[in-house]
Amino acid sequence: MQFEGTLLVRRSDIEKLLSPRDSIKAVHEIFRLQGEGRIPAPEILGVKAPSGGLHIKAGRLPADRDYFVAKLNANFPDNNTRFGLPTIQGVIVVFDATNGAPLAVLDSSEITLKRTAAASAVAAKYLARADSSVATICGCGQQARAHLRAVLLVLPLTKIYAFDVNERAAIDFKNELLTELKVDIEPASALADAIQKSDICITCTTANEFLVPKEVVRPGTFIAAVGADAEHKQEIDAALISSVKVVVDSLAQSCAIGDVHHAIDQGLMRKEDVYAELCEIVSGQKRGRIADDEIIVFDSTGVAIEDAVATAVVYKRALANGIGTKFDFAA
Repeated sequence: MQFEGTLLVRRSDIEKLLSPRDSIKAVHEIFRLQGEGRIPAPEILGVKAPSGGLHIKAGRLPADRDYFVAKLNANFPDNNTRFGLPTIQGVIVVFDATNGAPLAVLDSSEITLKRTAAASAVAAKYLARADSSVATICGCGQQARAHLRAVLLVLPLTKIYAFDVNERAAIDFKNELLTELKVDIEPASALADAIQKSDICITCTTANEFLVPKEVVRPGTFIAAVGADAEHKQEIDAALISSVKVVVDSLAQSCAIGDVHHAIDQGLMRKEDVYAELCEIVSGQKRGRIADDEIIVFDSTGVAIEDAVATAVVYKRALANGIGTKFDFAA
């Protein structure tokens, strides 16, 4: 196939090309393929700065066309207050894995939001109680919005408690999504009270100390812990993580940078105590929820195969619909 230049794709285009339902379908399929041993192991590299860092997640996606996909994301938690910028900014680069040609450069923000939410939705499908109706969302930024849209596609939620340390953020979350999603959303002033009334809890914050203590989580709860994607971040009490069933997106990453690694560092659990990777659940190698009273935590650190499969969907649709701008780096 002749190389015809690199396709540049903007965030606004990606938003139109990739729906939450598309993302869930793609992420579900890629975890199934990984569980069946048909996807090479992804890689990650992190570089720190005083106020944040850069991480690179790369993977190969053998499909009808063989791709290398690398995501470069800068993560600066104080960006909004200091500079009026998003916490996460970055790009995704797609290469042809047969000849190394740079096929596309895409904004990473929308893909990161939707693939992360999709992974939590896939986990919820297997790990939450099927009749779950009440959820607490902790952290009311864009990732929370993506999560609610995605999880509503797999669970019959009717009541949402929205908590944020910035009370205005929780109110804005309610006002923005109440009409769109037709679900009861209530800003919560006390996180512990909300969690105790919930069937599922989703944490998507930049916290460096745990927000979810062991004693407030009732039997049968499913927790999707999304925010801990660096070794200093933590959302879930290590005492809770070490005492319940834990499923991870990547065992290596969760033990190095996820909530699991805090429990390991404190000597409360071992790597071997993690029940399963999500790919093992999706591919049928291990069972998901076995009993209604199980507390299950999904420790989500974000893996490159999620980025790769979501990006492939966007790239193919952009090509098919003539969306994006062609650019020749060698010109």
